Amino acid sequence: MSKKELLHTQKMPKHVAIIMDGNGRWAKQKGRLRVFGHENGTKSVREITETCVELNIENLTLYAFSTENWKRPKIEVQTLMRLLISSLKNEIKTLQDNDIRLQTIGNTDELPRKVQRELQDVISQTKGNKKMTLTLALSYGSRDEIINTIKQISIKVKNNIISPELIDESVINEHLYTRNLPDVDLLIRTSGEQRISNFLLWQIAYAELFFTEVLWPDFTKEDLYEAILSYQKRERRFGKTSEQLKA
Repeated sequence: MSKKELLHTQKMPKHVAIIMDGNGRWAKQKGRLRVFGHENGTKSVREITETCVELNIENLTLYAFSTENWKRPKIEVQTLMRLLISSLKNEIKTLQDNDIRLQTIGNTDELPRKVQRELQDVISQTKGNKKMTLTLALSYGSRDEIINTIKQISIKVKNNIISPELIDESVINEHLYTRNLPDVDLLIRTSGEQRISNFLLWQIAYAELFFTEVLWPDFTKEDLYEAILSYQKRERRFGKTSEQLKA
């Protein structure tokens, strides 16, 4: 029986987030420049996105470019921006054919104007799609997101729009970049690294974590099936006991 056949269709995660790591190492193993890894990584993005649609996963969030990635060599950053533009142009048909809505989170004002224009064009063209929401985290850092959230709420408290006593999780959620998304159910990181790297720190409070040695350009739908199978075997208690869940 294949891994896909072992999946429980009624236990699919509603929100999968992926830290797509290992493009540079994949290229280095092949004696190529890092850009070669990034270029091949876009193929995995397409395959995993289409597979999530097939599995009826409602939300997929990809860590595409972090706030820390701006510190990389200028030529690599320029290459990543170029790849982002070309990918958006090349994949608009894939998004439309699969009824996928694109959105972004992060400080996208920091992106080059050309990238911003292309993003807005694709977001506009796909805003009516309903099968799945694909979210690209671009110029994103979770600490920045939380700081921004605190500032927004503080201003509203100062202006008597929000009472401090009424601040709870729902108020914070409403001011995050991800206000329209559910919490993450399954977080996957490729390449063998076992850290979160400032990604969706608030939203993964009760997420199941899956780390794999597979480098991102080699990550296929079979690897995604394995991650989901692992997720489905876990007992999600959310602070309760096993006995409470059974009751």
